[in-house]
Amino acid sequence: MLRIAVVGSGPSGCYTAQGLVQQHPGALVDVLDRLPCPYGLVRYGVAPDHEKIKSLQNTLRSVLEHERVRFLGGVPVGPEGVPAARLRELYHAVVYCVGAATDRHLGIAGEDLPGSWSATEFVSWYSAHPDAADGFLTGARSAVVIGVGNVAVDVTRMLARGAAELSPTDIPHAALTALAASRVREISMVGRRGPSQARFTTRELRELGTLPDTEVTVDPRELAMDPACAEPGSLPAPQRRNVEVLRDWAGTPARTARHRIRLRFFLRPVELLAREGRVGAVRFERTAPDGAGGVRGTGRFEDVEAQLVLRSVGYRGVPLEGLPFDPATGTVPHRAGRVLRDGAVAPGEYVAGWIKRGPTGVIGTNRPCAKETVASLLADAAALERRPVPDEPVTALRAAGIDPVRWEGWCAIERAEAELGASLGRGTVKLPDWQSLMDAAQRF
Repeated sequence: MLRIAVVGSGPSGCYTAQGLVQQHPGALVDVLDRLPCPYGLVRYGVAPDHEKIKSLQNTLRSVLEHERVRFLGGVPVGPEGVPAARLRELYHAVVYCVGAATDRHLGIAGEDLPGSWSATEFVSWYSAHPDAADGFLTGARSAVVIGVGNVAVDVTRMLARGAAELSPTDIPHAALTALAASRVREISMVGRRGPSQARFTTRELRELGTLPDTEVTVDPRELAMDPACAEPGSLPAPQRRNVEVLRDWAGTPARTARHRIRLRFFLRPVELLAREGRVGAVRFERTAPDGAGGVRGTGRFEDVEAQLVLRSVGYRGVPLEGLPFDPATGTVPHRAGRVLRDGAVAPGEYVAGWIKRGPTGVIGTNRPCAKETVASLLADAAALERRPVPDEPVTALRAAGIDPVRWEGWCAIERAEAELGASLGRGTVKLPDWQSLMDAAQRF
């Protein structure tokens, strides 16, 4: 038997486990996760109103229910749990699929003011992540979202959603109540480059135009600054479709609506301005195309009012104690998924997903990424299997004071969330904190 630990139960971890048991008839895979719940960003990163994408959980579920795969939740890896070196002793191989756990910073004055958050933190809040903060909407009347990718579109859309649209979703009740009572009416989503260079997909972009009682505006002067917008036919299809949608909105007459979403371009944040002890506005410098695909500053500035600022400028991997780490790329050095220590392959240690390649691609990109790592691991299998490991790693985990949440515990959490939703007159509603999750996990 080949006993393997996969650290992380998101898409990359599940695809890795799936490849291992499909291609090696003797593979026994334990999928470990710090949280008591599986699915990673599919559970804690996909917006609650995106039910179709969230349905990917059904595919991941089939992997975790395989007879040679075990889910072990509530198992932190690192100084607060199982050291990487100890994990290596318990398994023939360990595959780290830990993603990119933090976000990039703007590096500007005022970024740490109250009211300034990362989009990642906001997403965690409305997704019921047990480590999530609170208080995003306190005192906010207008918001600025810095970034023009799909996450930026998600948080912009959620700020404009009403209770009637969110109540049927699994959004935690406290977040639903806060969003329903929100006084935020103006939301500016701002990019430092032009419309043709925005990273959002057309499908996500168009959703903004379908929000009830919401006006979406685009400044035609900012579109005119982008040379590609004048002749979008030369753009790749995704960018061309984006530009076409933006041009339609730029030509739409203004109307009265409860929420207004402003899509802004060629503005680079240079400072968050304090008012009454918290963020009150964002100072932007107007940029212009530099003729080489980038932008240059113009020395002209504009202040945009905001009591809530969400930066959405990318994720970043963080070091995991016991593993090498490249701070320049935010990834673990590897060769075809094999971890490299001082340039040499570390036997039995592998990576897949964002911690391997950086936070790029969509959910499906994790399939070929995992496939490459699985191929490397199985090519090494004969050598790996020679090393003796314990028959039952869970025994060693319990001896170290870690009692994993098994699949039955996760199923108990699912039942508790269904019961909570029924008590609130809603569908399934996520449990938002560690205590309620762990209490539920014991009831199986």
